[in-house]
Amino acid sequence: MEHVTRIVIIGGGPGGYEAALVAAQLGAEVTVVDCDGLGGASVLTDCVPSKTLIATAEVMTTFDSSYEELGIIVADDTPAIEQSARVVGVDLGKVNRRVKRLALAQSHDITASVTRAGARVLRGRGRLEPQQAADGSRTVTVTAADGSTETLTADAVLIATGAHPREIPDALPDGERILNWTQVYDLDELPEELIVVGSGVTGAEFAGAYQALGSKVTLVSSRDRVLPGEDPDAAAVLEDVFRRRGMNVMARSRAAAAKRVGDRVEVTLADGRVITGTHCLMAVGSIPNTAGIGLEEAGVKLKESGHIWTDKVSRTTAPGVYAAGDCTGVLALASVAAMQGRIAMYHFLGDAVAPLNLKTVSANVFTDPEIATVGYSQADVDNGVIDARMVKLPLLRNPRAKMQGIRDGFVKLFCRPGTGIVVGGVVVSPRASELIHPISIAVDNNLTVEQIANAFTVYPSLSGSLAEVARQLHNRKTTNA
Repeated sequence: MEHVTRIVIIGGGPGGYEAALVAAQLGAEVTVVDCDGLGGASVLTDCVPSKTLIATAEVMTTFDSSYEELGIIVADDTPAIEQSARVVGVDLGKVNRRVKRLALAQSHDITASVTRAGARVLRGRGRLEPQQAADGSRTVTVTAADGSTETLTADAVLIATGAHPREIPDALPDGERILNWTQVYDLDELPEELIVVGSGVTGAEFAGAYQALGSKVTLVSSRDRVLPGEDPDAAAVLEDVFRRRGMNVMARSRAAAAKRVGDRVEVTLADGRVITGTHCLMAVGSIPNTAGIGLEEAGVKLKESGHIWTDKVSRTTAPGVYAAGDCTGVLALASVAAMQGRIAMYHFLGDAVAPLNLKTVSANVFTDPEIATVGYSQADVDNGVIDARMVKLPLLRNPRAKMQGIRDGFVKLFCRPGTGIVVGGVVVSPRASELIHPISIAVDNNLTVEQIANAFTVYPSLSGSLAEVARQLHNRKTTNA
């Protein structure tokens, strides 16, 4: 009887469920062990919910900032003397109910796809046992919510357990006034005064969203600027927009503690200053879910941060054990997790596979404007990691941007000085997540700025700026040559 390869996947997020689909399609017997619902944090508490909330915020921002310029009249009974203060309101309870409904629907769709592909979904918590059998197989023990256990035998195991919000000991969330990013969707009323601690991607996205929804927002940043890990020109544009819209951005201000005082929250900074608000959102990073599941006992090497060490094809240091997603600390993106999971299955099951190449990964910060990036960055160029030419073109010059009342943003492109091959790019604009794709294709396929410049674009369109910046880079290259 022909042996069927047995795959056990611990964790049902993007790294886990995408791996399950690939493995099932390649003929393996697949079991996905998951305790929360397929889709993981990405679908249930992080990416899908936050972007659904931001979708409402985008409408608010567009309407509030440009309806008068575009000639739109809102007819209501607001007295003429109060017209300038009139805003569109939000029912946060209704918004959050929609957020949860869409997240659950997405999780159910993923579960249906995985089971339709032939994989088994087992509800419970998985633990990797330390012993490896003589035939190389591994054992995973699954504990269900009722305490019952089931033992699974696998030829290969994929760890895709994700991560959870990091907490400051003196600022523990209570789920009501002090919140982490998984708890904000339980709010029925809009926070009147929201303090957001942490100015990375999560903090910036929520700060911008709640500001647009109508909250008075204070953003506490321990660094010199918001989004310290992003393109500096892009971060500067966003911070300027935040301040212009009334946000209180506190740079070089590290939060030390947060406590609830009645119906308010007091946040104490490291320098002794105290700021107050009605709510506080802690967005200070994440911790990998790698403790207590038998990894180190089974020979899986963990980094000092608790993340799992992996190579470019998702192998860990333990034979037959792979890892994908946020638990690896490679790059906290659903798209990267999914690719890591697919690569792991392609590799173990003997299919054609290319190692993970992070320089082709596109990413987006869902603020307003959005910030999308791919390939080598400004920091890489400045630090001598790669020799590249750069041109930045403000969106103010774009005719479609003028028509839509878009003032903030730019397109930036990097290319090699000799060949003109595109090696990276940054787009700051509404829907930058859509505009970055042509640059991603160029980076992934080693296209030149001349090829980008010669491709037709619709007139007028924001994508016309992509061709224009490529033209300027090509002209500069030929002039310098």
